[in-house]
Amino acid sequence: MKPLKPSMREKKRYLLVRGKTVQEDIEQAIVDFMGTLGVSIAGLSWIEKGKDYAIIAVNRETVNQVRAALTVWPEKMTVERVSGSVKNMWKKQPKAL
Repeated sequence: MKPLKPSMREKKRYLLVRGKTVQEDIEQAIVDFMGTLGVSIAGLSWIEKGKDYAIIAVNRETVNQVRAALTVWPEKMTVERVSGSVKNMWKKQPKAL
């Protein structure tokens, strides 16, 4: 099977989300706001999890919808940073959270 062309690949954006219970709440917030089909279109994947933060990857076209889903969730969650690569996520913030 031939590999995909770069123009055919899914473009991802990485979001740094902070909050108290982000691991449990992120997925539920997106499902409640966008629905099951919206989650599949967003292509949510977990990159890194910490005690009070998480880095998630979503499809480039759905970044604004995911940010809105996290904003309207009753528990306080904030999107600290959106980046095109995980490496650039830590440029202005220290690695140790």
